[in-house]
Amino acid sequence: MKFKASLEVVVLLGCTVAPLGVSFAATENRNMNEHHSNRLASEKSPYLLQHANNPVDWYPWGEEAFAKAKAEDKPILLSIGYSTCHWCHVMAHESFEDPEIAKLINDSFVPIKVDREERPDIDGIYMSAVTAISGQGGWPLTVFLTPDKKPFYGGTYFPPEPRWGSPGLIQVLGTLADAWKTKREDILKSSDALTVMLKEFKPSSAGGAVLDPSVLEAGFQQLAANYDERYGGFGSQPKFPTAHNLSFLLRYWKRSQQKEALAMVEKTLTAIAHGGIHDHLGGGFHRYSTDDHWHVPHFEKMLYDQALLAQSYLETYQATGNESYAAVARDIFDYVLRDMQSPDGGFFSAEDADSEDAAESGAAAVPAGDSEEFSVPDEQSKVSPQPARPKKEGAFYVWSEAEIQSVLGESDAEIFNYHFGVEKNGNARSDPHGEFTGKNILFEAYDMAATAKHYHRPESEISEGLARGREKLSAARASRPRPHLDDKVLTDWNGLMISALATGGRVLAEPRYLDAAVRAAQFILKNLKGPEGKLVHRFRDGQAAIEGMLADYSFFIGGLLDLYETTFDAQYLQEAVTLTESMLQRFTDRTSGGFFVTADDAEALLLRQKEIYDGALPSGNSVAALDLVRIAGLTLREDFRKEVERLFAAFAGEVSQHPAAYTQMLTAFDYFLGPSREIVVATPRPLPEAEAMVRSIYKRFLPRTAVILRDASREDFPKLMQLVPFIADQPPLQEAPTAYVCENHVCKLPVTELKKLERLLESH
Repeated sequence: MKFKASLEVVVLLGCTVAPLGVSFAATENRNMNEHHSNRLASEKSPYLLQHANNPVDWYPWGEEAFAKAKAEDKPILLSIGYSTCHWCHVMAHESFEDPEIAKLINDSFVPIKVDREERPDIDGIYMSAVTAISGQGGWPLTVFLTPDKKPFYGGTYFPPEPRWGSPGLIQVLGTLADAWKTKREDILKSSDALTVMLKEFKPSSAGGAVLDPSVLEAGFQQLAANYDERYGGFGSQPKFPTAHNLSFLLRYWKRSQQKEALAMVEKTLTAIAHGGIHDHLGGGFHRYSTDDHWHVPHFEKMLYDQALLAQSYLETYQATGNESYAAVARDIFDYVLRDMQSPDGGFFSAEDADSEDAAESGAAAVPAGDSEEFSVPDEQSKVSPQPARPKKEGAFYVWSEAEIQSVLGESDAEIFNYHFGVEKNGNARSDPHGEFTGKNILFEAYDMAATAKHYHRPESEISEGLARGREKLSAARASRPRPHLDDKVLTDWNGLMISALATGGRVLAEPRYLDAAVRAAQFILKNLKGPEGKLVHRFRDGQAAIEGMLADYSFFIGGLLDLYETTFDAQYLQEAVTLTESMLQRFTDRTSGGFFVTADDAEALLLRQKEIYDGALPSGNSVAALDLVRIAGLTLREDFRKEVERLFAAFAGEVSQHPAAYTQMLTAFDYFLGPSREIVVATPRPLPEAEAMVRSIYKRFLPRTAVILRDASREDFPKLMQLVPFIADQPPLQEAPTAYVCENHVCKLPVTELKKLERLLESH
């Protein structure tokens, strides 16, 4: 979708995203009034608060800003980003903290700041507009609007002066301010035409056709064609883990027995676990790799990446029995529970890539004992001006050889450096802009066996030594200034983490993972579900705000379903059903099928979008499709099944054209095609034999499977019987735990012995 604007000013030099990896240092405030604050100072968003002391007269999104634009006859400068966005920081320091640039903005525009994580609905609309104008998108997103919110020009990062083939912000501001006065008619015509195009663009329904099963094979073939056989993953640099691609490939392997699909998953997960994208000291994964071999990451850490990758490692562990995948899942969870969970149970959103360089800031060391804790600043400290200190990408994570040797000692450092690829002059050779000159990014250059062989020592000895080294370096790293923590709690991202932790609790038999999932779910239900049963999107600093969107419902419903299949508490299944009913009522496109991003009673924006692309995050429609298939299978509700059939029909054309772009949708369609399996473990009361049956089920990778515990002694048993009616005919036999293994609700003979159950499971 490319918009051909007739307005001459709109065809300024192409708006390109700056090359990744360029460093920046926080500049002096350039004569900023230290006591200046704008309207963002009263907001809750960490991103908006980062700009509360800019000399730019920022407004939050709202009627006050639009009324000012109309009253003063000014266009709007809309700037969209998020608090852990590296290039958002760059543009802020270069331009929005500059009083001269701020004056240009304030004199000719009404500036509005939006946190894309708080308002993905707004971001989605104007990202589509910028993509149509320039052919690409990204953050920071910079869009110029008429006072009635219609876009007429935009791009991503603009340097102050022309650079990297991009026009400078000063040039853009001057040209557009002049054009608003002298070429108003052209601007309005272009904005009208672009708005019409955005409203008319809809995913193809292929004449109302339904998806064909061959789309699964086509999706696999497209992924295989884009697969990097040398390093794993898909495409070239920058390279993203795209965990939902891997989850689809696992299901395709299970259905087709195509060994290549499983090999692609294993190689990719192994490569990223060994690579620099993996934080080998603190756990978890960085956002993406700037090279093709997973070595030099963008050091940002996002909650949703941890959730999606943990799920993929758990499923691959189930599929292969390889303990290394379970170890990585534990590594992710341990990081998240240590550094990303609030005392109240909700999960924070992200950690920044950038942090103060300890060597340049002179920051005081933090005692090593505090290394596992975050100190969340109070609201005032986030708004009050702070001394400008240099910040660099990855400063918290990278090492010189000398630093490692000083911490570990010469002997231990030699082995550690060999294993983790540490070099005297630094190992980041794919760093094109010298961001990490002389520094090392830890990656497993050799596996444990190779390191042991090189030093002629037992693997157990090498393993213990490396663990000791990681512990010491972690303590040393704790003395560095930590990256910024975005401590807002988002319902949708928490839903993903609840799913992952619930799965981890049952697959790894780890109660603390399940406990964390339960606490997070209860936090959402208590703080982010309103009295009318509507979900709210964001919680921060005691305030729940922003109308819940499709992803909030679909992601959280998925988390509740996984929580039910781990705890077997009917409360979570009931909540999932209730929220699904609300989602159908408030988000459904009753004309064409599928779901809108926003509810029918939400704020009126330029348009209501329907998104299905499974990008960094799976789309709300894709996850909703899987939710509906799962709940329909449990409850036998025909209205849920009919709605998912309409959804697949609505997007059939788009998904069929390029299925590899919709792998989460393919996962839902795989479940829909079946055969689905329902496994009921019926027991008269809690018994060890019933627990053993459930554990045996969860050892295996059994997609398209629902597990129900029918325990007549439970207080919630009557509620479960109402929700899952087909279990009425599946009682325990002779007062013994009994397993019913069914396919499309047609059951095989019940079994009361674990070995017989396992034989039935192996046949799947």
